[in-house]
Amino acid sequence: MPERIKSPLPTRTREHARELRQGGTDAEHKLWQRLRAGQLNGLKFRRQHPVPPYIVDFYCNAMKLVVELDGSQHNDEVDRTRTRFLESQGLKVLRYWDNEVLQQMDVVLEAILSAIGNRTLTPTPLPSGEGLEGEDR
Repeated sequence: MPERIKSPLPTRTREHARELRQGGTDAEHKLWQRLRAGQLNGLKFRRQHPVPPYIVDFYCNAMKLVVELDGSQHNDEVDRTRTRFLESQGLKVLRYWDNEVLQQMDVVLEAILSAIGNRTLTPTPLPSGEGLEGEDR
């Protein structure tokens, strides 16, 4: 199957995502330290990842999972619209308040793991000669 070619992001979107990565809240920095480098079940997360027209806080492509952190600047109606759009793109969206991450990191990580555990994955086939193929039934 030929490799899918992604169209480039608009320069403004790329620059804005880069600015958000350089800034960020204390909660975003703290959660990133626990998600980065495959620390959560070996999964690769990206931070401040563009999903046009939005930039999501954290994204795991393998699980099609978005993790958003909400602080005082968030608006419920805007967040609902954003979540509906992301879900319409086939993404699962988890939202946490900044103070949940700062005060209950283990609970947040367990909830993320639980959400990941409920995703259906395509299984890797067993090597030839293993499984039911070689057994008498």
